[in-house]
Amino acid sequence: MQLSSQHIKQSIGRTLLRLMPLLLMGVLTLLTFWLVQKNTPHEKSPLERVRLHEPDYTINNGTLSALNELGNTKYRILGNKVTHYDDDASIDIATPRMRLFQPDKAPVTVKSDTGHLDGDLTILDLIDNASIFRPAQAATATEPATLRMLATSSYFKVLINDDIIESDRPITLEQGMSIMHSTEGGIFHNVEQSMTLLGQVKGRIERAPRGSPQQ
Repeated sequence: MQLSSQHIKQSIGRTLLRLMPLLLMGVLTLLTFWLVQKNTPHEKSPLERVRLHEPDYTINNGTLSALNELGNTKYRILGNKVTHYDDDASIDIATPRMRLFQPDKAPVTVKSDTGHLDGDLTILDLIDNASIFRPAQAATATEPATLRMLATSSYFKVLINDDIIESDRPITLEQGMSIMHSTEGGIFHNVEQSMTLLGQVKGRIERAPRGSPQQ
């Protein structure tokens, strides 16, 4: 028995009509699911969640020290309040004081009102009333005598691994009885314990009275 093409088309049409409600329901279900997914915030996994810049611990009268390859203290950082942040491992320091040590040389002290240490422990920002102080030192068998030195500014950046302290803000430098002012900051090299002033530099240079103690 052979079926005409018209009869086959009519049969297919009737079948589609019977299935139409199911097809429409499936389309509506998929559309509803898509809308729900689109409008529902994606919940990130614990590893994907963004950590907030919030302190995870605070230490009063904290100290951070580092040793050189010989086991001697290379630098020491102290603060009245040390606040550590979990998201980037950085540290805020209230009233930071840092001492830099060099063999056979007077230790250098830098300090300020507030400080910020990056998470890699490579950069210490010293903010407000910042200063670099090196006491006078008598001559030794390997080092010449040095005068007392005090450099002040509103900001200093300590590049810890490079033993360099720099600033792009005006600096006042006192060395012995001499005093100098720079308009564009300067660079202090801790290894040589020398200061280079940048920009316009004005001031006076005084020679210490012969035989007087170094200041």
